[in-house]
Amino acid sequence: MSFHLRMRSASKAALFHFLGSVLVAAMAAVLVFLVWYPHPYGLLSGGSRLFLILVAVDVVCGPLLTLVLFSPKKPRREIFTDMALVVLIQLGALAYGMHTVYQARPLFLVHEVDRFRVISLPDFNGDDVSAALGQLDRALKPRLLGGPVTVGIRDPLSRGERQDVMLESIAGGRDYAQRPEFYRPYDAAYQAKVLARAKPLQSFVQHFPEVAQEAANLVKTKGVSLENALFLPVLHKQEWVAVMDGQARILGFLPGDGFAVP
Repeated sequence: MSFHLRMRSASKAALFHFLGSVLVAAMAAVLVFLVWYPHPYGLLSGGSRLFLILVAVDVVCGPLLTLVLFSPKKPRREIFTDMALVVLIQLGALAYGMHTVYQARPLFLVHEVDRFRVISLPDFNGDDVSAALGQLDRALKPRLLGGPVTVGIRDPLSRGERQDVMLESIAGGRDYAQRPEFYRPYDAAYQAKVLARAKPLQSFVQHFPEVAQEAANLVKTKGVSLENALFLPVLHKQEWVAVMDGQARILGFLPGDGFAVP
């Protein structure tokens, strides 16, 4: 069999393999971007870039291996063995990539004083927080098929507790937002604390006029006027703000440095 004919058959097999790989990657993307990293957490937490790198490598390498190994001249059993090994390698790489993305997913959106902070597993600095997470109310626990949970922070119960957290955080340890034992429901009673430090969204729009249309569309879809909307900065890997209504309920997010707004 000529090289041209072998490559023609191998290219057709690689194309089918590529289409199948894209379909599987699309299904994985639905889980990642709609469940684990709902917008804009994919940007805030770097999940979009991490997932796209891992999946791109996986989608490309599988069909390339098929292109190299496939030959209609081989016995059918040998072709099946080669393709099965390629698929197993590809699925193993995909499983590893999904596990990596899952481990880095945002778990909590924590309000602290005058901001929100996105907390993922690495933000616990490697400390074992499984016991503290296990003691949270069911409504506050992250779910496998759920996005980050919005929570507040309770006040320290004693001066000693306050000093312990302060000294550890100064030394590079965990602050309140990284301590699940301090989490409390983000309910109506707590939201009064949020409103005390929230700023008018109009101020943010005036400082960042490029997001004016996006801001207007956001509040309109939520049935809130721009004049009554508020915001607080969100801290993580990119600069965004959380947009809220007059009861401190989160309506959505906008890009921009909220701390730059006077």
